[in-house]
Amino acid sequence: MHDVVEALKTVLNGNQLIHALMERFHGWPLYAVLGAILFSETGLLVGFFLPGDSLLFAVGVMCGLGYINVAWIIPVLVIAAFCGDNVGYHLGQATGPRIFSRPKSRFFNPAHVQRTRDFYDRHGSRAIIYARFVPVVRTFTPFIAGVAGMRFARFITFSVLGAIGWITAMIVLGFELGSIRFVQDNLEKVILLIIVLSLLPAILQVWKSRREAAPSA
Repeated sequence: MHDVVEALKTVLNGNQLIHALMERFHGWPLYAVLGAILFSETGLLVGFFLPGDSLLFAVGVMCGLGYINVAWIIPVLVIAAFCGDNVGYHLGQATGPRIFSRPKSRFFNPAHVQRTRDFYDRHGSRAIIYARFVPVVRTFTPFIAGVAGMRFARFITFSVLGAIGWITAMIVLGFELGSIRFVQDNLEKVILLIIVLSLLPAILQVWKSRREAAPSA
């Protein structure tokens, strides 16, 4: 049981995860495993718990220290995230109609799909790009886009932009800050701060929605 708990702690902590992977893999095998992790987080609904932000930051730190080639890892991870988005989108497109074709139920309401479709018609570009920077939300956004029937060409365009922006920003941030002694000495705390900041937009959105709903209630 202790081994299972320790394994979970490693998987959920980007810094511990990258060190554990680097002990077992080197070069392209390491890049492939990192790509598989990012693919799972963005393409498989069960991957929502994976530490995308903290892992990318830790990868950036390792790039700055010369253990990982930054010129190669960014394209590899962008492609992995892009492929994950595609899987999530087509999964939602394939299963969504069956899920929501039933009459209104406790969990699935066809009206929700229409509202989601309207949302993507108005804010699709921002929704896809912003979701990249929000844990859990980035896992389900491609699926919901597929369920809502968002045009694939439009989805792909902003999926690519979001993947490039998110992965490059987080890795470059780790690359630049990783050379600072304070960051090296407090890496766990810095990564925790990164996670909190990435959750902040979602928290603010929930707070804003509740404030707007209060007068009508």
